[in-house]
Amino acid sequence: MNAAALMSLLLAALFPLLGLALSPLSVPKISPATGLANQFYTWRENQSIRYQCAGPTDGEPLLLVHGLFVNSDHWRKSLAELSEKGYHVYALDLFGCGYSDKPPRDSEVAQKCNGENGRFEDDGKNNGGVLPNVMLGTANGEGTRMRDVDLRHPLGSPYNFFTWSELLNDFVRDVILAHDKEHPQVTLVSNSIGTISAFQALLDCPDLYTGVFVVCPNFRELHSAEIAFSNLSMPIIRKVQALLREYGQSAFDLLAVPDTVKKILLEPYAIASAVDDTLVQVLLDPLLTVGASQVVFDTLSYSSGPLPEQQLQAFPKDKPVWVCYGTKDPWTPPARVKALTQFGPGVVERVVALEGIGHCPHDEAPELVHPLILDFMDRVMQVRSSSAASLRSKETASAESTE
Repeated sequence: MNAAALMSLLLAALFPLLGLALSPLSVPKISPATGLANQFYTWRENQSIRYQCAGPTDGEPLLLVHGLFVNSDHWRKSLAELSEKGYHVYALDLFGCGYSDKPPRDSEVAQKCNGENGRFEDDGKNNGGVLPNVMLGTANGEGTRMRDVDLRHPLGSPYNFFTWSELLNDFVRDVILAHDKEHPQVTLVSNSIGTISAFQALLDCPDLYTGVFVVCPNFRELHSAEIAFSNLSMPIIRKVQALLREYGQSAFDLLAVPDTVKKILLEPYAIASAVDDTLVQVLLDPLLTVGASQVVFDTLSYSSGPLPEQQLQAFPKDKPVWVCYGTKDPWTPPARVKALTQFGPGVVERVVALEGIGHCPHDEAPELVHPLILDFMDRVMQVRSSSAASLRSKETASAESTE
């Protein structure tokens, strides 16, 4: 894709979706999408993180991680149906998203929450935040490319995958496992770029998790490692991003209306009937809260950070990953999804195509996705039992050898 096409894509993605209201919206006590209470977790620097949960408290815990510009309400059908199957299901709004707090990027509070703090300093692994010669896939799924992957947000923004992964880990420790003494780990379920946050959370704290079920990954085509001739293209893209950060607000204010949002959602959704008025409301309303548009500008200027194929190459072998994707997804090349098994050999165990479905199968066709998640839960429980038995065997052998 050339630079002109990339600029058109960025502009088309930005203008229809976002805005900043002249007055702040209040947070509803009950989600219109799920009928669940909106609860709040106090995170770092007293930042408020919205979450929802459903299901029996003694059920195996799942944590649902949303994608770009949406929030926990996007899991409305999964919260209901997976909890009915006996699971204790959580979904949160990532920092800067939904009804979670959104402090200005350069504020002291925001920077103290930044997951990039101290991460790239003298660890000898990533050249100060740049991973050299990383193997990445191609859109047609044939062959690989070697590219340097810059992990640092170009604006120093705290709205990045490392912040979000640290939030997930803190939430699991402080909210889920702190109140669940029966289950030692949590299973992650992710959609779109939420997958990168989920993968990073597991890489940072593998003992907290059983594995990850992915609903349509995202390969971040605007990442500098994904763009052809990036030395020439990225300066142009950076200028467009800067112009949009500086001058785009008034256009957003005019265009952030339900009819426009509904039209935009019909692009990634292949099942048009799933785009109902409730979905439009619960995705648009939080985007009208103070600070939301600035977070989006930061996110759309985020042409760096970790990538799923890079992350999978570092995955522990005892943390299974299953992937499903829609064959009508306009944003995720099917051949590249199918090729994920070569980046996580022994980790990516299944890749399942969902015929005629778009980028949000959990909301478009939950009757196809949820049985796969249930099968995945059986699989991770099997792996956990096997690992526990292996550990007991080793402990017994060690004890016998010291006698």
